[in-house]
Amino acid sequence: MDLDIDFVRAQFPAFAEPSLQGQAFFENAGGSYTCGPVIERLTRFYRSRKVQPYGPYEASRLAGEEMDEARARLAALMGVDSDELSFGPSTTQNTYVLAQAFRQWMQPGEAIVVTNQDHEANTGPWRRLAEAGIEIREWRIDPETGALDPDDLADLLDEKVRLVCFPHCSNVVGQVNPVVEITAMAHAAGAFVCVDGVSYAPHGLPNVGLMGPDIYLFSAYKTYGPHQGIMVIRRALGEQLPNQAHYFNAGTLYKRFTPAGPDHAQVAASAGIADYFDALAGHHGITGDAAARGAGVHDLMRGHEVRLLQPLLDYLKARNSVRLLGPGRAGDRAPTVAVDARRPAAPLAAALADRGIMAGGGDFYAVRALEGMGVDPAQGVLRLSFVHYTHPDEVQKLIGALDEIL
Repeated sequence: MDLDIDFVRAQFPAFAEPSLQGQAFFENAGGSYTCGPVIERLTRFYRSRKVQPYGPYEASRLAGEEMDEARARLAALMGVDSDELSFGPSTTQNTYVLAQAFRQWMQPGEAIVVTNQDHEANTGPWRRLAEAGIEIREWRIDPETGALDPDDLADLLDEKVRLVCFPHCSNVVGQVNPVVEITAMAHAAGAFVCVDGVSYAPHGLPNVGLMGPDIYLFSAYKTYGPHQGIMVIRRALGEQLPNQAHYFNAGTLYKRFTPAGPDHAQVAASAGIADYFDALAGHHGITGDAAARGAGVHDLMRGHEVRLLQPLLDYLKARNSVRLLGPGRAGDRAPTVAVDARRPAAPLAAALADRGIMAGGGDFYAVRALEGMGVDPAQGVLRLSFVHYTHPDEVQKLIGALDEIL
């Protein structure tokens, strides 16, 4: 089934915004456009629900119901219980809170496995636990390909490992890691699993319940929503870890790892992400329960992205003056494409901006990954990232602009 790109773009007000006309957006990995349902829900909340939620009066009752709706519907799309999903101010802060819980729960001498493929959000907070006597073991990428080899992980696993942290896909390498296989390996060794899904979720929400990780983190603002971090913590782990919230919230799973009060309006508006996914499913004839609809939308998005991505990869592979980071086959990666041009990347991004291409140049908080592949983080990479609402004509415009500046 082909994605109806005209229907999709009609759901995003940005494509009708006069100030954005004539520009193609290729820095989606830094934050996607917001879909119409999210904007509508956020506006409505601020207009008529901006009160303390869960009270007995109408506006308060509706505010609380909309917050609960967002959590329940997103959880259903991801195949988990509604109280296993919670919100926080960002994925970085959510990970930091989780790391503090593990600091209290683990014993000195026990170990955590991290990678050097990650965005710093899913490696830095865990590495800091070395200060508490916890051993940090690094699962390193291949310096040529940037890939993580599960066989290398096997050499790091033993009875001391309590947690394995890795990305669903890297925000500069782009390769989609085999989450099910890696999770099974970690569980067989007696370890829990934390997956950073920030760079994957915008390309289709995964069914975390079927995939099996104990923690799955992603950012709503990169998934067509407001600036919130969303985390799934499965019950078997969440009830073991020490409560990080007010003591009287310890009995509520979705509150245990949110020490500050939630942003009521943004949480409620996140239900608009589910509205959008349901609209996509309905328009394309995808039926079934929430998880089935989510899976259908996931495949629809990925199919469109893969078709658009391969010509860009082929173009970059053919240029001897640049190095494409990550796989050259579209089906193996997300459409987050980092290019080492062997010169400072920021001026290249500025040159693309002059040609109506919105892209970025820098290290993108993936300093360890770039260093692991021999790229100077100070020079950075040119990152070209898109999602399912990107039009084929925009990819051709991008390739034409690259031809001029490279």
